[in-house]
Amino acid sequence: MKFKRLGRTGAEVPMIIFGCGNVGGLMIHTDDDTMHRAIARALETGITWFDTAESYGRGKSEENLGRLLEDFDIRPRISTKVRLEPDDLSDIPGEIERHVEASLKRLRRDSVELLQFHNGIEAELSERSLTWDRVAGAGGAIEALEKLRDQGLTKWIGFTALGDNGLCRDLIRTGRVDTAQVYYNMLNPSAGAASGNMPSGQPFYGLLDACAEMDVGVIAIRALAAGVLATRDRHGRESMITENTDLADEERRADAMMTPLGTKYGTWAQTALRFALSENRISCVDFAPGELSHLEEALAAVELGPMEEGDRRDIATRALSA
Repeated sequence: MKFKRLGRTGAEVPMIIFGCGNVGGLMIHTDDDTMHRAIARALETGITWFDTAESYGRGKSEENLGRLLEDFDIRPRISTKVRLEPDDLSDIPGEIERHVEASLKRLRRDSVELLQFHNGIEAELSERSLTWDRVAGAGGAIEALEKLRDQGLTKWIGFTALGDNGLCRDLIRTGRVDTAQVYYNMLNPSAGAASGNMPSGQPFYGLLDACAEMDVGVIAIRALAAGVLATRDRHGRESMITENTDLADEERRADAMMTPLGTKYGTWAQTALRFALSENRISCVDFAPGELSHLEEALAAVELGPMEEGDRRDIATRALSA
């Protein structure tokens, strides 16, 4: 495994971290033997960071990870996430503390390396996003996470950079977050550009520059676009988390991107991973396997190395041009 620095945390992290989310689903939808073998293989090859969340499988991901990791002598780093529901907003600090305490109990840990705020940030309150004051204001989510950090429940604080892109950049520039989960893939590499004219998808222009400016560690998410960039086969857990796109549109554009490349960069999944890993401002890619073979594909992609710069730039140009 190859390692990179995770921004201001100073941590050296594997370029592929083990995602335990629902889209891949291995840590939720498979049996104990498969999960145990996947963890063992990851640790054996240097994947020493596991990323989960209370919302993954309604706690099942955290529960399975915490229980099975007790079988291993290696103690990997763990990141988890807090998402607030509309009913949680009357006491944001209290609710975040309760959510985190429940996560730690499921993970069988006294602390985790990284706690991430998992709601988006928008100008107006919505089911998935909170307003700026509820996130960064007095008594807001970031302040609550800072207090938990001061109590020793986490080393670092991060957030998922979804919602209003300007507000996400503003939060990065406050200097209060150590990491950001950034949406970045072959269909939507806008976070790496300053501007563009995307035909579809939600623009995230300037995010990687803002992170670099503040030395915020970047964890790339959705490098495989929920599986659309991994295979033409559908698993039924594809979910769009960005605006102005749908599954049919992303399938069409994935074919258009992948067909000219053929097998030059390996399988579809390896091609997509190597594209994301080629972006120097990204510290690591959160990769959630669905089965053991997916993990082997990802490991091989890291060993094969980055995509040629000319191909990477051509893909980004096509993705960001109408």
